[in-house]
Amino acid sequence: MRLDVNGETLDTDPRAGQCLRTLLREHGHHEVKKGCDAGDCGACAVLLDGQPVHSCIVPAVRAEGSSVTTASGLAPDDTLHPVQEKLIEHFGFQCGFCTAGMSVTASTLTAADLPDLDRRMKGSLCRCTGYRPIRAAIEESVLGPVRTTGRGEVDPVVGRSVSPEAARRVVQGLEPYTFDTSIPGTLTLRVLGSPHPHARIASIDTSAARALPGVVAVYTHEDVPGGRYSTARHEHREDDPDDTRMLDEVVRFVGQRVAAVVAETAAVAEEACRLIRVSYDVLPAVFDPEEARSAGAPLVHPDRTPDDRVAGSERNVVAALHDGFGGDIHAALAASEVTVTGTWQTSRVSHAQLETHGSLGWLDDDGRLVIRSSTQVPFLTRDEIARIFDLPADRVRVFAPRVGGGFGGKQEIFTEDLVALAVLRTGRPVSYEFSRADEFRRASVRHPMRVSVTLGATRKGELTAMKVDVLSDTGAYGNHAIGVLFHGCAESITLYRAPTKWIDAEAVYTNNVPSGAFRGYGLGQVILGVESAMDMLAERLDIDPFALRRLNAVREGDPLHEEDDKYEEDLVWGSYGLDQCLDLAESALRTGNGVAAPAGWQVGEGMAVAMIATMAPRGHIAHTSVTLRPDGVYVLSVGTAEFGNGTSTVHRQIAATVLRAGFDRLRLRSSDTDAVAHDTGAFASAGITVAGKALHAASLALEARMRRIAAEITGAEESACRLEEDGVHTPNGVVDFARIVAAAPEAERSEHGLVATGSEFGDLRSIAFNVHAVRVAVDAATGTVRILQSVQSADAGFVMNPAQCIGQIEGGAAQGIGSALYEEVMMDAGTVVNPMFRQYRVPQFADVPATEVYFADTSDDLGPFGAKSMSESPYNPVAPAIGNAIARALGRRPFEQPFSRDRVWRLMQG
Repeated sequence: MRLDVNGETLDTDPRAGQCLRTLLREHGHHEVKKGCDAGDCGACAVLLDGQPVHSCIVPAVRAEGSSVTTASGLAPDDTLHPVQEKLIEHFGFQCGFCTAGMSVTASTLTAADLPDLDRRMKGSLCRCTGYRPIRAAIEESVLGPVRTTGRGEVDPVVGRSVSPEAARRVVQGLEPYTFDTSIPGTLTLRVLGSPHPHARIASIDTSAARALPGVVAVYTHEDVPGGRYSTARHEHREDDPDDTRMLDEVVRFVGQRVAAVVAETAAVAEEACRLIRVSYDVLPAVFDPEEARSAGAPLVHPDRTPDDRVAGSERNVVAALHDGFGGDIHAALAASEVTVTGTWQTSRVSHAQLETHGSLGWLDDDGRLVIRSSTQVPFLTRDEIARIFDLPADRVRVFAPRVGGGFGGKQEIFTEDLVALAVLRTGRPVSYEFSRADEFRRASVRHPMRVSVTLGATRKGELTAMKVDVLSDTGAYGNHAIGVLFHGCAESITLYRAPTKWIDAEAVYTNNVPSGAFRGYGLGQVILGVESAMDMLAERLDIDPFALRRLNAVREGDPLHEEDDKYEEDLVWGSYGLDQCLDLAESALRTGNGVAAPAGWQVGEGMAVAMIATMAPRGHIAHTSVTLRPDGVYVLSVGTAEFGNGTSTVHRQIAATVLRAGFDRLRLRSSDTDAVAHDTGAFASAGITVAGKALHAASLALEARMRRIAAEITGAEESACRLEEDGVHTPNGVVDFARIVAAAPEAERSEHGLVATGSEFGDLRSIAFNVHAVRVAVDAATGTVRILQSVQSADAGFVMNPAQCIGQIEGGAAQGIGSALYEEVMMDAGTVVNPMFRQYRVPQFADVPATEVYFADTSDDLGPFGAKSMSESPYNPVAPAIGNAIARALGRRPFEQPFSRDRVWRLMQG
């Protein structure tokens, strides 16, 4: 058949049943992304004869004789469509995976569509931004003249809202993600999943699958390395339990890998999976974590021991914390003038990043294993792959192009191990990409937790005792179970001063889908209980909730841990901004901005506080280098990944500030194990506070070397030399970059030029704060909750890129709103029953109000230029603030998250 794509004729022969999206991508149009394959997310949107369609649900044959326009073809030549220009200007993307499809759909809108914008854009999902900048971009592109800025501020120094260097490519869909490449001869890997939540494989017959034409290999538990590991990745691999085999003879959740097929095409691989015959001995299963730790419950991992970092497999307990200080907690509570208590339940939440998990592997010309992956942790993935297959680390290279969202979900090995196995066994390139259903059934979710909190206080509101009990469901495997449990409890408890505190916390195996790392890393769940209990106390004592926090919150100079607390011993005061955050949020809420409540709805206000450490505990390592080439270009080498966190832009800003160079003279190489010695990874908000600090050190070292060399060349005093755009200016003349590189000592040069390195080990952690405040309206007749005003104040230290940081906060708030009101991965006897966006409610345009963002005026002693982290923390206080507002609106408190319409309606029925 023949069709026109972006003005060029395409003659092709689509396969039976092929959709338009795969046809376009097979012909090099990688700007058409894959997000769901069900017509739900809009990442694959194209114009078909001028009308926006989701190409994943359009049969390719229907495009015969038609005109197709992708994001790269919306404007002629090297120009951009007005909405693409505005998306850049308004920082209307973070990871950018949704942006190409978003711009295609938005390009068809007119002024008449703006009153109905929520409905017109409801099929275009964004998980990162919170929609406010996208909405602004669409409205201005339709209503007003386009003011082309291209890259935000012209001056790229820190403190300015500089647009990402990749902005033009992102809005056109031309910035490559994991599978936006073509490697001839690539095989496809598919996995057969378990239909049972707990079973032993009695026999498995792969003969029919192996005989299918086009099948290259089939792997079962008999064909893989026997060692156990964790899919979770941390700097210290001993932080997680070794409880996972690549393919196991015992399956512990519905969807767990049973066999892997490698074939010439996806269709053949999927057909081969259906031909595999498996006989199971079904085992007893347990789905409730309370039951799981009770006597007589089925054991999920009976053979695991403390040597595997599993605390008590005989009770299905992976990790436990029973500790406190200040004496007898029961006596302290009994002696308190006032006590409040409650138990809250949080839901499973999908990361719902638009780019699914996946990796592509091959052997390079030197026979090294190379894996291109959508990962937040390339170095940690490389090291574990090398360990699993008994390879030297330098024989494995892992790198990530731009990552289409992570939120902690890509701090795991979910595809890379099988891809490595297949590449090493077949010698050919191999691709394994999750479907959207795989993301729900096979990737990790947020840990659901039951959080019980009891507070004791004086009648004036001073806390006297705090008792917290946490039960975390880690699912079938313990990836991140230990870290999430300890971290979730740590800062939640440290936030408030009380003479007596006690924690009982356990993470428990069940036969549910595994839980894992998720934005906030456990704090969002535990903070829900603590902040809700604080609001109960404020109501009980008739004290303003802001005043109650001011009275009891930790203050600068207070101890941040007990003497024997090994988990928090590296916390220090680098700065303090909670007092300002409380003032800013309260002042904004009191202004009454936002929208009016519908007639007859009940209105309530709520707030919550969150505290977070600015990086992971026990060290977060980053090595960097900056190289000056003779042509005056600086090559920045950093190990951390860009997945919408904005680090690639801030890293350029750091170098630009120190080296007095524009972005056009900077080349960034990141997230590649060949780039630098080591980087722990892009998690725990460490992209700025660790990797950024290391790059700052490397930039300063290079600048000093350049001035020293120029001084030696000209005979000038080094202190009188200064770096400028054209070279080093000295009192005796300008020394250009080529002369500086040529004169550099051999020990300071690489094959590319003059080089300096910087390292950061993250051995001390500072503290950041966020306060969220909301006004909500509740329709008691239907249980519908509408947010009238949303405010967040943030203690971010020196804000390196204000627009990007605001975007992180807005996006975190939007994700928090989703967790609070809509999102829940639902289970039935271990089976995920809503494994698609149509059934799992990711917030849409209409669901997310604009969040007012305010920054405390602080500068942190530990961060580069005084900056703190601000990627994870905005998420944490949102749900408790909304829950507190609902409670004050209705006079009845919700205890089960999400506070969905059905639950709020039932709450009103008593």
